[in-house]
Amino acid sequence: MPKIAVIGSLNMDLVVRTPRLPRPGETIIGREFITAPGGKGANQAVAAAKLGASVSMVGRVGADDFGRALRGNLRAVGADDTHVFVEESAATGIAIIEVEDSSQNTIVVAPGANAHVTPVDVDAARSAITSAHGLIVQLEIPLDAVLHALRLARRASILTVLNPAPAQPLSSELLGLADVLIPNEIEASLLTGLEVRDFESAERAARQLHERGARVVVITLGEQGSVAWDGNVVKGVSPFAVKAIDTTAAGDAFVAALTVARADGHDLDAALREASAAGALAATILGAQPSMPTRAELDEFLKGAS
Repeated sequence: MPKIAVIGSLNMDLVVRTPRLPRPGETIIGREFITAPGGKGANQAVAAAKLGASVSMVGRVGADDFGRALRGNLRAVGADDTHVFVEESAATGIAIIEVEDSSQNTIVVAPGANAHVTPVDVDAARSAITSAHGLIVQLEIPLDAVLHALRLARRASILTVLNPAPAQPLSSELLGLADVLIPNEIEASLLTGLEVRDFESAERAARQLHERGARVVVITLGEQGSVAWDGNVVKGVSPFAVKAIDTTAAGDAFVAALTVARADGHDLDAALREASAAGALAATILGAQPSMPTRAELDEFLKGAS
């Protein structure tokens, strides 16, 4: 299986289930509460490791119990945490997540130590990045670190995968360093100025983002599936039908599975199918990293769906 480097955030998720999401100023009584390892970077690292990849995680945590737990969870799935540095001046990042019965959620993130990731940290992990088959980055750490990592990977001819979340404007240089760009409909809307809501509008947005430099664009549309554009052919991917419990990390499972598949030499069609299945499976379990499927679980699910 391929070697994957992930540069990004590590958070402890504080998750509460609720019958519905509260309105502004309203207090409602929730139900189940869990703390679970999260952060888009760590989620994608854990997902890739559980799918069998050799994973190196790069980021920062605080000198606290949450930080120790997050590093321990990476090690538990076989990911290398050598380049997860301890930030003495900030607490570990947290995310407060409300999940309603329909599986929709709201998330508030306090970045903490994630805001202290720098290009120096990327350089410290240079060997892990340049020896990898694929690099995954997101936007829950400072953009200068993300850009530096993408430049380093591009010079080393490493597959680069950019998950532009949370949504924010991005330069054409940064987009142009992405071999694969994977936004959801909200992120694609912000990046293009188009209202992305279905396959047709997603195709228009994907074409525009490709014109701005991203080599392959995959836009995820939740329950509608996903749309991919590689400059030659548009591909619409239907979703797998599952009983969704918590969609919090479904996108992270999708990103990781697609990266692992592409880095392992699978064509785009096969990679999209694996990614869609991984995202569906992740939505069936409460919590981010606990929901990531193993390689055996993914293969079994795909066998049953064929």
